[in-house]
Amino acid sequence: MPRLPIDLLQKRLRTELAMCREELPKYKFEVSDETFSSFPVTIRVTMRGVPGPVFRDMRVTSASTHRFTMKITDEYPYHKPIVIWETPIFHPNIMTPEDGGFVCTKLLDEWSFSANLLLFIQGLETLLSNPNSDNAYISDSCVKAAKYFSKKVYMPPAIIREKTALGNPKVVSAADPKEDEE
Repeated sequence: MPRLPIDLLQKRLRTELAMCREELPKYKFEVSDETFSSFPVTIRVTMRGVPGPVFRDMRVTSASTHRFTMKITDEYPYHKPIVIWETPIFHPNIMTPEDGGFVCTKLLDEWSFSANLLLFIQGLETLLSNPNSDNAYISDSCVKAAKYFSKKVYMPPAIIREKTALGNPKVVSAADPKEDEE
């Protein structure tokens, strides 16, 4: 597999990470090596203000804070990042952490040299709100989620992008107006 020269790879990753931080200011990005001098590099992303389905208190509800890890090798961008979900989720296309946390998305299947971390993360935002029961992982949790979403449409709460007094994004549902504190 082809590889970028290390100086170009480092520059590209620094640029992509800066784009993510600029375009997604509510998100937290923890990087194992900010200089990108030792691979693989792990980027732990905490998404805030993005509703996604969870199974809580014997019902499907929404959480607006999610965390996943991306492992990037020195073969990036020719090789896609390895993505592992870390927080509770009820989704046919994202395994629960207990099942391995793998993310089933065309964004990874169709990864190419022109793809980047920002577009991938924005694609995950869309995936969270749009479970695809026709393309579920074969794990117990994903199959249960696929059965559920094949009968019921997931209606995520509306997102209010303004910040609360504490600086946290506020997510409000028209049916159940309360802040998601997760």
